[in-house]
Order: sequence, then C-alpha cells, then structure tokens
Amino acid sequence: MEIMAEKMINVTLPDGTVLELPKGSGAGAVAEAIGPGLAKAALGAEIDGVLVGLHEPIEKDVKIRIITSRDPEALDLLRHSAAHVLATAVRELVPGAGIGFGPAIDEGFYYDFEVPEPFTPEDLESIEKKMGEVVEADYSFERQKVTKPEARDLFSDDALKLERLEEFTDDEVITVYRDGPFLDLCRGPHVPSTGRLKHYKLLSAAGAYWRGDESRQMLQRIYGTAFFEKKDLKKYLLRLEEAKKRDHRVLGKQLDLFSTDQRVGSGLILWHPKGAVIRNEVEKYEQELILRHGYVLVYTPHIAAERLFEISGHLENFKENMFGAMEVEGARYRPKPMNCPGHIAIYQSDQRSYRDLPIRMAEFGTVYRYERSGVLHGMLRVRGFTQDDAHVFCTPSQVPEEIGRLLDLVDEMLTTFGYPYTIDLATRPEKALGSEEEWEGAQKVLADVLSERGKEYNLDVGGGAFYGPKLDFKLIDAIGRQWQGPTVQLDFNLPDRFEMEYVGEDNEPHRPVMLHRVLVGSMERFVGGLIEHYAGNFPLWLAPEQVRVLPVSEQWAESAEDMVRMLTDAGLRASMYDRETLGYRIRDAELQKVPYMAVVGEREAEAGTVAVRKRGAGKKQEVMDRRAFVEAVGEEVRTRALDRADEDGARD
Repeated sequence: MEIMAEKMINVTLPDGTVLELPKGSGAGAVAEAIGPGLAKAALGAEIDGVLVGLHEPIEKDVKIRIITSRDPEALDLLRHSAAHVLATAVRELVPGAGIGFGPAIDEGFYYDFEVPEPFTPEDLESIEKKMGEVVEADYSFERQKVTKPEARDLFSDDALKLERLEEFTDDEVITVYRDGPFLDLCRGPHVPSTGRLKHYKLLSAAGAYWRGDESRQMLQRIYGTAFFEKKDLKKYLLRLEEAKKRDHRVLGKQLDLFSTDQRVGSGLILWHPKGAVIRNEVEKYEQELILRHGYVLVYTPHIAAERLFEISGHLENFKENMFGAMEVEGARYRPKPMNCPGHIAIYQSDQRSYRDLPIRMAEFGTVYRYERSGVLHGMLRVRGFTQDDAHVFCTPSQVPEEIGRLLDLVDEMLTTFGYPYTIDLATRPEKALGSEEEWEGAQKVLADVLSERGKEYNLDVGGGAFYGPKLDFKLIDAIGRQWQGPTVQLDFNLPDRFEMEYVGEDNEPHRPVMLHRVLVGSMERFVGGLIEHYAGNFPLWLAPEQVRVLPVSEQWAESAEDMVRMLTDAGLRASMYDRETLGYRIRDAELQKVPYMAVVGEREAEAGTVAVRKRGAGKKQEVMDRRAFVEAVGEEVRTRALDRADEDGARD
C-alpha cells in the first residue's frame, strides 16, 4: 500500500475539493475525473499559478484550475495556437520558409516568416484555405522536451531557429511543439488540437525586421485574429471596417488637418490651419482647466546639456529612445525627451519652504524621442510631440490628497471629451531606480487612494516608469478601442538624484515628493485619437469651421455676409461659400463635416432669419431668427456640449 501511495498525487480544485490521481496524469485526466462536460470543454489548465497544456504530466501535489473558453486566459491560448496553425499552413505552401516568432497579441496573433517574396492578398487567401485543412485534420499539439543538440538537429534547416537556440544555456529545458507536419520551438502551452480553432481570419501582411533590429533582414509578418464564437469574429471584423473609415490619416487629409513631409523628417507633424484650430482649442481648454486647479505655467528649452540627463537617469535608462548629442563649444547637448528635469531646475532656482508646497508646475512642452521608422504611424506614433506635462512638488504627507486632486482633474477632462476610461496601476519594471521597499510603499499609496475613491483598477505588473509606479488611464473610444490617455506617476527617485529640498516646520531640510502627470499626453496622439473617436464629426467647440453660411444665389450674398459678421462678432468660426450650385455647396459642407449650415434665400433675407441644417440631420432644416441662432450656437460652444448628433456621428 505504501508503494501505491507514493505513485498517487493530490490535486486540489478551486473549491477545495481534493482528487487523488496517478502520478504523471495530465490536466485532461483531472477534467475527466470532474465530469465529461468539463473534459470536452477543457483547453488547458493553471497549475500552481502556471498555465499549462492538458497533456503535461503532473508529478507532485498541486492546486489546479481547468481553463475553458469562459476564462480570460483562454483567448490568448487559442490565438497562440492559431499562430501555429498559420505557420503550419505557410510551411505546407512554402516548404523552405524560415520561421520567426508567432505570439498572441491584444487583438489576435501574428507570425514572422523569411520567404523570397512578400505575401500578397491572394497568398493570404491561399494560406487561410490551407489553415482550414490543418484545422480539419485536427492534429494534436504534442509537447516534447529536448536537449540543445537535439534541437539543433530538429531545426537544422532553419537559420532563424538556430540563432534563437544559441540564446539557451546548454542545461536549459527546451520545449518543442508539433501539430501534424509542423514542428516549432515554443514554450507553449496550446489548446489540445488544431480542430479547436473554428473562427479565425487572416487580416494583413507587412514587413518586419528580424528581432526588431533595422540592421537585420526583413521578414514578412502575417496578422490574424481568432475567436471562440462566430458572432465575436463578425463583430470584430465589422469594427475593423469602421476603424478604416475613421483612420485619422485619411480623415486628416480629407479635412485638411495635418500632413507629413519627408523633407521635414519622418514622424514630425505639420499642423495645417484647421488642425491648428483643434489643437489650440484643446490647449485653451486645458489651460483654463489646470489654472482653475491651482497650476502655474512654465516654459523650458527644447534642448539641454547632456549632464542634466545624466543626473536624471535618462541617459542610463532611456538612452535608446533619445536623439544623439550635438556639440556646442565643446559641450554636449541633447533634444529633451522629457520636461521633468527642466521643471526641477525651476524648483531649485529658489529655496522652498513647506509653506510653498504643493507647487503645481505645468508646460505644453515639445519633446523629441527616437522611434524606429517601422512603428511610426500618422499622428499616433511620432518623433516630435507636444506633451501637456506637469509636475507637482509636495511633502510626503500631501501625496494622497494630491493624487486625489489629480483623479478629479482627469475625470473632468475626459468627461468633457466624452471618453469613458479604465485605470491601470503599473508596478515596478525590471529596470528601475530605487529599492523594492520604496516601490512597494509608493504603489500602496496609489492603490489606497484609488480604493478610498471607489475607483476600480487593473494591475499592470512591471509597467511602471523607471523612476516610480504610475496610474495609466485608458480611454475607450466610440467603437470600443482603448487609447493611452492621462498618466499619474509617483516619483521618489528624481528628488533624490537632484538632491531637491524644502525647509520643513522643524527648520531642517527635507526631500519633497514629485508627481508627474499628463492629461492628453502627446497633443499629436490625442488629436489623432479625437479624429477617429468623432469620425471627423468634431463637437461644435472643437470644429475648425463651426458654421458655413450658404446664400441660395448671388443676389442674397450681401445678406449672407451680414450673417457671417454676426457670427464672427460673437467669436464663432464662420465663413460664406457662394461658388458652384447650392446642392454642390451643401454636399461640400457635409463632406467637410461642418456642424451647421445656415442657408439664406429671399425669405430669410427679408425676415432676418436663416434656414439651419445641422450635421447628421439629413435634409431636415429649421428656420430661426438670426440672433437666436447666434445665441444658441454660442451657448453650445460655451458649454462644450457633446450633443446627440455629435455622439451619433462619433458612432456612425
């Protein structure tokens, strides 16, 4: 009996139930022991906190949770497996294809291949068809442990895998997965078999440098997505179509908002007059908001001596994202990647007392960061951008209150733009300044304030800045996508590095705490996101052209000009367009997404009225007294209203 007992293990389920199974059983056997329904639905398991496949042997007593399609981990498991099905299909069609990396990503998966020619749309159709054959074959995903020499033999025909293998130590455990004819170097886990993949779609192909290194060879990356339910895939594909209509690069050109020019440089935005109106309105609103919340405005230079960034730690921890140094009279300068060192210099320009704190310093400061050309994307990923940066210098005891004030500030701003949002608490990254104890204390402060405010949040483990933990606010746009929004960072490192001080009540020097915060973050990215959020249908207060006055014919042009003057005298952005036919002019105003058209004909000229057509209302129009119209439009601007038509327009 003792010998038999040694060959059995205890498996503890989430409800505390303990099952006794033979040593070496897999999670699939656990699911079968619980019931046939779970055995059929099982995709993988979490064993002592680690995600594994159903067939991996369990050698000791463990806690286990069976993963089904209802669990949050399941979709990544399916998509990682879908990537392998994709690679299986590519290798069947292009036997000599080199196999790069194939992870699950936020909304799907990708795989990189070394092939002679880029993939065409027709290639993707053929590959997707071949994937269907792999799914139909229902190959098991079989895991095997191998030694490094064995792995070299298995992948002797693939230079990409051989390079990857050299990063393993000789005694490291190496795992490979096979599904039918395809073998790949992979940690796993995967769903039990290829037949579990039912609802998937290949989306696009693009070039991608091997290992993300621009000096290495260009591979071909295929993107795809997969879901458990057909309706979810259909919904996602419809959202992609809607996203194409909202692409800020397309709308930016159509509405004449911005451009880029290779002579100026990649990742550098040229704001056109209409785009500048939107940016200026956002900045004016935010300036009004932060002054009301107790901030002072400052400005710092675009470049600074390299020594400043040595003190701050940016050269040590952020150098790969900084532009190179320039020499001036023997001294080295760099374009600033952040505004914080300059704000610290302003703080240190005078002696500070506890009575002066908190000091809330804000700047619309342009910064410069090196981004690889492959990731540049319109206004959303750039190399030069204006950041609405602010820093709060306060005593340690003031930190919770200041965090709370920042939460109020963020909520007010995002409500104005019509953004719901979620909050992530980002914790200590691998590369960080300061001790673990300092980080834990700072993270607790942020978590406690959120809890006291009743704010739900997610943990982003390892996602903090190198100098402190942060709160990331993720904006949710009109079609459900998430965008990086405001951040609030608690920093106890830079005050130490710069030896910042204030004189306390005890007349002794003390170290202040520094809070970094942005509201819109990058002005370029924020406006690019607004273009897509509103689908170009900006609310009235942001619209570059708020009212377009249209005389029915030339004889009513003078009356129309009087209407324009009334509007502009009231501080509104209005213009008259009297060329071409009235139908053409109405259509042009619709294409330019002008919120209001004010039509003036004989009846309106004689009665002192206008026939008002509102964007999104079709041919419906309302005849209004001119003064009443100006007052109504002015009130809509003053309140920064997101009226029903704008909200519908953002979702159309």
